[in-house]
Amino acid sequence: MSALAATLKPRKSPVQARSAATIEALHVAAIQVLTREGLGRCTTTRIAERAGIAVGSLYQYYPNRDALLAAVLEKHLDSVAGAVEHTCKEHRGKPVSQMASALVTAFLAAKLRNPRESKALYAIAEGRGGVQLVARLRTRIVSAIAALLVSAPDAHFEDPLMTSTMVLSVLSGPVRALLEGHTPAGFETGLEGQLIVLLTAFLQTHQKRPARARKPATTDGRRVDWSG
Repeated sequence: MSALAATLKPRKSPVQARSAATIEALHVAAIQVLTREGLGRCTTTRIAERAGIAVGSLYQYYPNRDALLAAVLEKHLDSVAGAVEHTCKEHRGKPVSQMASALVTAFLAAKLRNPRESKALYAIAEGRGGVQLVARLRTRIVSAIAALLVSAPDAHFEDPLMTSTMVLSVLSGPVRALLEGHTPAGFETGLEGQLIVLLTAFLQTHQKRPARARKPATTDGRRVDWSG
């Protein structure tokens, strides 16, 4: 375990409903303080106050503020991966056009359900295990999409992992630009429709070609060459 990972490791995991409720309250409070007051004022004291618990209780679960924020970030990313995995399972065996639409809708819903929260977490990810967490997220999503693609009845993918990696890039690129503030006004409004068009067109380039008709035979049993 790296030195950074060690500092971000929770002290203990909840084993009872009461402990789970305390951690959930801390996660919600951390997001609220982070989004409303910024990272500079997002202290363990303010988080504990917002959660309505003693700061000592916070330290029972997390050694420091960044360990708590890393846990919140991990939960957020896990929810995104889980949403995509669920959608992939639900749409196996469907035409690629339906797959594309479902993937776009699920990904955007998970990432932009609370844009303010997503932006805040994206901004503090670096230095809080974000690189490793995102790498794990990508692995889960790419694997899920690859399994979805191989089930398509109307397309064949020579390299499903490569194609699913491209699909994730198509989905995440515009969202990243949006969260970083590099998009024009109104960009989010048309994002879902544009992404569906883009991803559908990409997946349909892999559509299966219709089987070639059998060439009729001559009366002497030889095939007629219709290619000339």
